[in-house]
Amino acid sequence: MQFDYYIPTKVLFGPGKLNDLATVSLPGTKALIVISAGGSMKKHGYLDRTIDLLKKNGVSAIVFDKILPNPIHKHVMEGAALAREKQCDFVIGLGGGSSIDSAKSIAIMAKNPGDYWDYINGGSGKGQPLSNGVLPIIAITTTAGTGTEADPWTVITHEERKEKIGFGIPETFPSLSIVDPELMLSVPPRLTAYQGFDAFFHAVEGYLATIATPISDAYALKSIELISTWLPTAVRDGGNLEARTNIALANTLSGFVESTSCCTSEHSLEHAMSAFYPELPHGAGLIMLSVAYFTFFADKVPDRFITMARAMGKDTSGVAADNAPFLFVEALKELQIACDVSDLKMSEYGIEHNDIPKLAQNARHTMGGLFDLDRYQLSDRDVEKILDSAYK
Repeated sequence: MQFDYYIPTKVLFGPGKLNDLATVSLPGTKALIVISAGGSMKKHGYLDRTIDLLKKNGVSAIVFDKILPNPIHKHVMEGAALAREKQCDFVIGLGGGSSIDSAKSIAIMAKNPGDYWDYINGGSGKGQPLSNGVLPIIAITTTAGTGTEADPWTVITHEERKEKIGFGIPETFPSLSIVDPELMLSVPPRLTAYQGFDAFFHAVEGYLATIATPISDAYALKSIELISTWLPTAVRDGGNLEARTNIALANTLSGFVESTSCCTSEHSLEHAMSAFYPELPHGAGLIMLSVAYFTFFADKVPDRFITMARAMGKDTSGVAADNAPFLFVEALKELQIACDVSDLKMSEYGIEHNDIPKLAQNARHTMGGLFDLDRYQLSDRDVEKILDSAYK
């Protein structure tokens, strides 16, 4: 019963909260706004609205609009160079997890010399300490998936080395995050499902990690409950603001989980998949792995799986002790069917069965630290067995 708790981010949560950007205290007067290359922030008017609100608050803005769904090292370096050139004094990530993660990494490199991979731990990263601090970061999330608005983590792929690695330090917590579910009404059904399951697995893995605490457990179980209850509605009826708000809350709670606990090796495995196949959405990859992964672990940590099953609405009373943990897996399958994502196949994204040894090796090489947080230590053979079972 010992833990440390540190989440320094001010969170403005609720429908209409983006409007507070015009009056809230901001950490500078010139912002670099980081958005995706997909055009949705411009199409839906979120970028123009953000710029107008900043102007009302006495802040000018420069836009960097190259970010990919799986953000890459090259764009971190380009964005940081632009921030330095234009003398921006803080960075805003506007959009989904890829834009906010990129904003965090750009904020690092805008103030530090060398290459981003000089500071990364894992893979070929050099693990050097950051000497010059980080530009202040603001997160304005328009999706409910990564929880990155409430944690210090950023995930970037080195596209040449096929390494997708998470990184974070206390300074990469956003100083301010705005979570406005009205900005999420435009997310299409498939992406709503992918993002919702990403948040779900952050909560589940954080609950299973060896470093879980009573605080992270509370956040995780509430997130699991909310997603199980509301995600099918958000997928079917994207205009349902109540559903969107509850999923947004679950997502932010999952960010709190990531700040007080951590992911486990499921994320290591998915990072390997999307490092080699960057067209694979992160949430989709996690869904593909999940049934095989959690089936493997269910009888290794039975009490925690039973508690998660209850959070998903399963009645475990009268169920044989050997079977009760697998009610979580049953509920997981039912949730995937309800969200129309139970048919996802690795092969549809170009992943081949003979890639499995390579993926297993990459997962251990780049994100091996997460394997240490599993409550059962996976052998290399176990990892390949999980990937084999998940492969379609």
